[in-house]
Amino acid sequence: MTNKIKTSLFAVCVAGSLASCSDQMDYSEYNIYDKDYITQNFQNVGGLMTDIYNTVDYDFGNYSSGAMQASATDESQYSILGNAIEDFYNGSWSPTNAKSSIWTNMYKGISTCNHVIHEMQGLSFDELKLNSDYAAQLHRYENYQYESRFMRAYFYFCLVRQYGDVPLVTKQLTAEEANSISRTPADEIFQFILDECTAIQSLIIEDYSQLGELSTGTEETGRADKLAVLALKARTALYWASPLFNPQGDKERYHTAALYTKELLDAAQKRGKGLTDNYADLWSAESFNAPRIMKEILYGRRYYKSASGDNLVETNNYPVGIEGGAGGNCPTQNLVDAYDMLNGMPIGEAGSGYDEKNPYQNRDPRLAATVAVNGDQWPTYSGAAKIETFQGGINGEPLTGATPTGYYLKKLCNGAISLASNSKFTASRHTWLTFRLGEFYLNYAEAIFKYLGSADAVSVDLPLSARAAASQTRQRAGMPPFEEGMDATTFWTRLCNERFVELAFEGHRFWDVRRWKEADRYFKNIVEMKLTKEADGSISYARKNVSRQWDDKMYLFPIPQTERIKNPNLTQNPGW
Repeated sequence: MTNKIKTSLFAVCVAGSLASCSDQMDYSEYNIYDKDYITQNFQNVGGLMTDIYNTVDYDFGNYSSGAMQASATDESQYSILGNAIEDFYNGSWSPTNAKSSIWTNMYKGISTCNHVIHEMQGLSFDELKLNSDYAAQLHRYENYQYESRFMRAYFYFCLVRQYGDVPLVTKQLTAEEANSISRTPADEIFQFILDECTAIQSLIIEDYSQLGELSTGTEETGRADKLAVLALKARTALYWASPLFNPQGDKERYHTAALYTKELLDAAQKRGKGLTDNYADLWSAESFNAPRIMKEILYGRRYYKSASGDNLVETNNYPVGIEGGAGGNCPTQNLVDAYDMLNGMPIGEAGSGYDEKNPYQNRDPRLAATVAVNGDQWPTYSGAAKIETFQGGINGEPLTGATPTGYYLKKLCNGAISLASNSKFTASRHTWLTFRLGEFYLNYAEAIFKYLGSADAVSVDLPLSARAAASQTRQRAGMPPFEEGMDATTFWTRLCNERFVELAFEGHRFWDVRRWKEADRYFKNIVEMKLTKEADGSISYARKNVSRQWDDKMYLFPIPQTERIKNPNLTQNPGW
């Protein structure tokens, strides 16, 4: 290829400088530079890595003008009517309205990765040789190729879970090549991801925070390391084993997924990783640098717009009725019902102690950490009023944008932020949890359960049972472990419920239900709770069922029509 970076389907604007990864990457795009310019110095090459990290997906409401993908599932309902998130369930989704940002962004990221891997190797940066930190900087540079291979594999994971078969591009393409390439079978994409992770897991830097004399003096905890590679490999194997991508029901794929997840859990334990003590700490501002929290985070997308941080998620989700609040992604009654009682029993089980007149008492503590209910002080900053989500309340309907479900979102938000015009604390740092250990205990539980067929079964190579693994996140929250002896149907229901609760609003539900092929069970109906304040001051609760559209073609996204016009070799997904 020529020195000029191609501006075709798979090309990308190249960032000009590398921000400190202990904080965030620079979220701007820059001009396109040629290879000679980029290779003049280390900083310019680092700019390519900045651009790659900036491509990693996150969902603080940026997906659809404030709406999270959660609001296309049974997790939440977006409070402002007419948002494009409704296209997922109102019949407006189509190849011409294909929700194609992942297609575009991931292939841009892949193009930059390919450029680093094939065009930016073997440099020595003569201008740095007299610097005292030359060895450290060169060590960082030499790791770029492995970070790029990891990121390329991650981008392909995002594509294959969304589209199934996608074009596999591992080199720089001409415009003609880009516009004639065919889709590669999903099985080959999954295998490519697993092979790449296996190839680089012993080559990529094991732990950026422990570089010793090669340290640059700056924390590099925002960069991908060996645990991130193992996490991607383990998650990819589980998706490949799931019914959507494993129609033949090959149980050996689940065996592989369980083994890869055990490999990750063992490596994480060896590094001193573990579940953080307080569930809500995971999305606090301290998740950037507090060891007690970072021990659970295997890789997170750092996000903030200025040195003080940002308030995107708060602006999108604080209650209507307070200054700056938009209502936003309002948890459903479906989600609220999923939280067990403190005694570990589901609310619908006889003897659970659930009281319909006091529905939030004695519930799993993760409910209070995730969902703001009527009477909560939310946000939590000094002087904030208790919210009123009943009809006619200060935060309730019929106010425009008020919660239609009876609830507001706490999780991911920093309740100490005030959006009032005279506030001094209006922003903080945020981390999107791409990979964390809590997910992988549940992933392991799913994989070994599907492989061995029992909640309590173990094997020589898999000595931790599904029940014991799935109990980890419950016990961290102060809940009882799952009881022994559950039949397979009961355990699977409880495990799916535990994922719903533990991973709420972290971007999993949308994909979990699809890979399980259980959308008919979960996505065709949501439940809202309508609260009424009675004359005596008591609150009455009435459920309202809301139907949503579902068609099995929606298990995979449509290939964007704009891409098919440019490239006639891109076949369409079934049903679209």
